[in-house]
Amino acid sequence: MPYLKLNTSAPISSEESPQLLRQLSQLMAKETGKPEHYVMVALEGKKAMLFAGNSEPLAYLECKSIGLTTAQAKSLSSSLCQLLENALQLPPERVYIEFSNCPAEYWGWNGSTFG
Repeated sequence: MPYLKLNTSAPISSEESPQLLRQLSQLMAKETGKPEHYVMVALEGKKAMLFAGNSEPLAYLECKSIGLTTAQAKSLSSSLCQLLENALQLPPERVYIEFSNCPAEYWGWNGSTFG
């Protein structure tokens, strides 16, 4: 049920993409305490984006999960920024993250919902 979508202007090669997806998936499972087989991650690189009036490399992430707490969001912000800085050389001040705590009854899977 955790979902993470990464949009970035940074170029990501076809060789780098699978490894980054795995790292993000593992991080989401660890930080949310949810089994990784429920985690979904999407990645879109080399997008035309602008932030603070310039086009230096940046990222926007959407992070959604059932039961996401404010403490988890704060920890995820730190962990995701660190991972993106290491993997894509994106400075944390060039990263925005939108966190959403979705009610279980509004998250569908396998023909039903979690609530």
